[in-house]
Amino acid sequence: MSEHAPRAVVTAGTGGIGLETALGLARQGWDVTLVGRDAARGEAAVSRVDGAAGRRAGRFVRADLSSLAETRRLGERLAGEGGLGLLVNNVGGMWTERWEGPEGIEGSVVLNHLSPYVLTEALLDPLAAAAPSRVVNVTSGAVAAAQAVFDDAEPPGPHYGLAATGRAKLAHLAHTVELAARLRPRGVSVLAADPGAAATANAAEMTIDILPPPMRPHWELILKGVSAPVASAARAPLAAATDPALEGRTGVVVGPEGTLDDTLLAFVTPELTEAVRGWTAKLLAAAGRSS
Repeated sequence: MSEHAPRAVVTAGTGGIGLETALGLARQGWDVTLVGRDAARGEAAVSRVDGAAGRRAGRFVRADLSSLAETRRLGERLAGEGGLGLLVNNVGGMWTERWEGPEGIEGSVVLNHLSPYVLTEALLDPLAAAAPSRVVNVTSGAVAAAQAVFDDAEPPGPHYGLAATGRAKLAHLAHTVELAARLRPRGVSVLAADPGAAATANAAEMTIDILPPPMRPHWELILKGVSAPVASAARAPLAAATDPALEGRTGVVVGPEGTLDDTLLAFVTPELTEAVRGWTAKLLAAAGRSS
């Protein structure tokens, strides 16, 4: 890695959209820290990043971001390394079965909202030190399926993976817009990137049970959507991270084509943002008591 290259961190960077994003960054001259859980996958990903860059440009850091305590420790470690030009919060996913992180919070909420929230907060000073810098939060069209109720950790009724992920992604999109306004004076741009559907390993594990019953007649269409190449899905986060035309833009969404697309912002209202703010604080306080 070069002391003169700009530094980026990509979470869930050892495969799928995260790795493709990291490869694109390496080709553009970035040093990239890949965060993931599996050392073997991490080593293989670093080799690919180095190959894309034509030099030693990649590094793997192991962390399980389903643990908020471990996410905080990761943030402290990375913050101690100095200025950071880019943070890509790619971690997230959608699961058929409900599961919980170590702090007892439903997994979709942890990985799609709380974990990137915690990591970003830990890295605000390094990001500001390297300004102009960017935070890219990977979002999803699943926000359209969200039950936008933020009174409790989970909404009432049965658990469906699409709706659970959509709700968590909606919460993080509202946070993204709010954070963008907060960080503008510090020279840090905050953008959301919607990669669209793609044939990721996570998508391959989904079954029709992720869908609420009224949506199940559309399952075959959804399967067709998640057959798109993963490399093409990296277009949105890469554009959000590096497109010079977005310099100084913040609080915006880059769509699957790599261009600005405000479709998902229609789901974010001041009332929703206020509800998400209080809900997030309550969940983090509960997680702190359990860790």
